[in-house]
Amino acid sequence: MHTLISVTGPTASGKTALAVQLAQAFNTAVISADSRQCYRELSIGTAKPTQEEMQGIPHYFINSHSIQEEVSAGLFEKLALQYAGEIFAKHNVAILCGGTGLYVKALLEGIDEMPPIPPGIRRQLNEQYEQQGLAWLQQQVQQHDPGFYAIAETQNPMRLLRALEVLTATGRSITTFRTSPNAQRNFRIIKTGITLPKELLHQRIHARVDHMIAAGLVAEVKSVLPYRKHNALQTVGYQEIFDYIDGRTSLETAVELIKTHTRQYAKRQLTWFRKDPGIHWFDARDHKAILEYVQAQL
Repeated sequence: MHTLISVTGPTASGKTALAVQLAQAFNTAVISADSRQCYRELSIGTAKPTQEEMQGIPHYFINSHSIQEEVSAGLFEKLALQYAGEIFAKHNVAILCGGTGLYVKALLEGIDEMPPIPPGIRRQLNEQYEQQGLAWLQQQVQQHDPGFYAIAETQNPMRLLRALEVLTATGRSITTFRTSPNAQRNFRIIKTGITLPKELLHQRIHARVDHMIAAGLVAEVKSVLPYRKHNALQTVGYQEIFDYIDGRTSLETAVELIKTHTRQYAKRQLTWFRKDPGIHWFDARDHKAILEYVQAQL
């Protein structure tokens, strides 16, 4: 039977390096589960793996789309099943690697169709957000849907608006639409999670952000200014630089905010993944233990 090995964990924990090592060990390919690295125009702010980091291992769902397109978890589920089929046609094992919790869930378990939202509700909430801003939106979601807020990308107004739309239209949390009986998959799944001691993870996050700035993050953000309303750009690393470009903050402040928001995002990623009792956790530095565990499961 074919097997999918899932590698998850917080941002900057070293998922790509581990996934590449596993792919080399099993002579296979990697499916990325990152909601932003699929966009060709976004490389620096998404910490997209370089050719050197991928070491010749085929990676699906990296540079697969243009920022002119919208990619959703539902679309990812369809594409990732297709990618898995292509890999399994040649190999017994495939690797899934990424930190976008909903995308990982979409491939491993399937996700529900979201309910239709009446246009009036969408318009009203959008108008309120335009008038009152992100802090109001965060407060509304935290107050009315705390379960979702605990795992949300809280800097992403599109995600928060979506949660409020669903709550207003149905009276139910958006999270209740993501808990249907798991879809049956015709492959076995081995779930691994990696993390690092908090101090070390934070050091790596800070070093990564400094590297992004040195590599030209500001120029990358300027190049996608026409698409700033796109969901993928309502995220950490882009929102803060938009504020700098708009003259609302200094570059120094924007960089500090990216570091703070990335640390907060890493914490929420851990909250999300730790809710899954099926994930076997490891120290990200211990590749040997992870490889031994996976081999013992096969």
